[in-house]
Amino acid sequence: QDAKEHMADGEADVIVVGGGPGGYVAAIKAAQLGLKATCVEGRGTLGGTCLNVGCIPSKALLNSSHKYQDAKEHMADYGVQVTGVKMDIGKMMDQKLSAVDGLTKGIEGLFKKNKVTYVKGWGRLAGQGEVAVTAEDGSEQVLKGKHIILATGSEVTPLPGVDIDEETVVSSTGALALKKVPKKMVVIGGGIIGLEMGSVWSRLGAEVEVIEFLDRIVPAMDKDVRRAFERVLKKQGLSFKYKSKVTAAEKTADGVKLTVEPAAGGDAETVEADVVLVAIGRRPFTEGLGLEEAGVKTERGRVVVDPATFATNVPGVYAIGDLIDGPMLAHKAEEDGIACVETLAGKHGHVNYATIPSIVYTHPEVAWVGKTEDELKAEGVKFKTGKFNFMANSRARTVGDTDGIVKFIADKETDKILGVHMMGANAGEMIAECVLAMEYGASSEDVARTCHGHPTLSEAVKEAA
Repeated sequence: QDAKEHMADGEADVIVVGGGPGGYVAAIKAAQLGLKATCVEGRGTLGGTCLNVGCIPSKALLNSSHKYQDAKEHMADYGVQVTGVKMDIGKMMDQKLSAVDGLTKGIEGLFKKNKVTYVKGWGRLAGQGEVAVTAEDGSEQVLKGKHIILATGSEVTPLPGVDIDEETVVSSTGALALKKVPKKMVVIGGGIIGLEMGSVWSRLGAEVEVIEFLDRIVPAMDKDVRRAFERVLKKQGLSFKYKSKVTAAEKTADGVKLTVEPAAGGDAETVEADVVLVAIGRRPFTEGLGLEEAGVKTERGRVVVDPATFATNVPGVYAIGDLIDGPMLAHKAEEDGIACVETLAGKHGHVNYATIPSIVYTHPEVAWVGKTEDELKAEGVKFKTGKFNFMANSRARTVGDTDGIVKFIADKETDKILGVHMMGANAGEMIAECVLAMEYGASSEDVARTCHGHPTLSEAVKEAA
């Protein structure tokens, strides 16, 4: 359906502004619950940052680069003799685009199947129950709806003094579309996005240096797993400069010249690179959304909502995903969207933020759910831990993927699982078992007494428990 049909149909029950993981899932769920749903998206394709220039294309490049590195460095260990291995960057990018295209078209198909009205254009709040949509050609129309869900996601946080041109100074978007392998890449920010993209180009032959403001990578990660992870990344060729800040970037004929200073202040030094990736984080994307004019309350850039209903302070306006408090993760946004529309449909929506998993898709992968040791110590909670190393796992030994560890943290008195942290091949898949266990309030003994297939990597979960 196009917007003209929408206007002919009259008022929608739900208008979702934004077609990313939070928005499109919310719109489909609303339609499935019998509500007349409209989704407004200005990108031209559905799926948001995640599907177009985030989670999905990055996983394609991580997979391709891992296969290349495997063929070049490891296959001979298994008796597979390969010579003259080359990487066709153009072909790699084509495969990435093919995956993205298929998935975005798939969402459009789901919209049609579930009778969700898809309006192309940029939406903004225009008054009580109204969303003004500006199309690509500049024309504007106003949609009417009983409930408006804001799901516009997030954008790259800019770094003062470092202007992104998506060619030599890139965000994650540009890093997903480089035309050739840089000799030297500097990644500003040791978070998940920076380490994933740094890994891709490192595997393909770039010298990668990570400059991090703090004294550690991925602050949310458990310290034991982080220590093991950093060791592996260094072994893979990444180098790290901690407690440092980039204050300026000058483009030169050969690339980029960065001014780097100690985070605590001190003498500056110069670091040169062919490509610089700015990956210091993301911030809510609210530009042109009309929040201020509508009187929607925000705090530190995030929209303030009732955590039970996702309602803002403006009647009939709701917000989900990266716009509101909590981890900026696609799967968290999906849960927000479903819970929000379930509540609007008169049901009981709920999201348990204590069991939202986080995953780093490097190789080995890192995944965790729940609290870290340091968080529990700060809260004064008494706990016990159990660890198991992949080196002692038969499947890991058999396939030559022995870099890994699983760590359980459980309440000292009740044995209830408080957190699980792991690094290893397929950690992103294996964490789901632990999320489910925590969702049911399981003890570590429950997992330890659950029969796991042998030989499997998942036995490491059982052994750590």
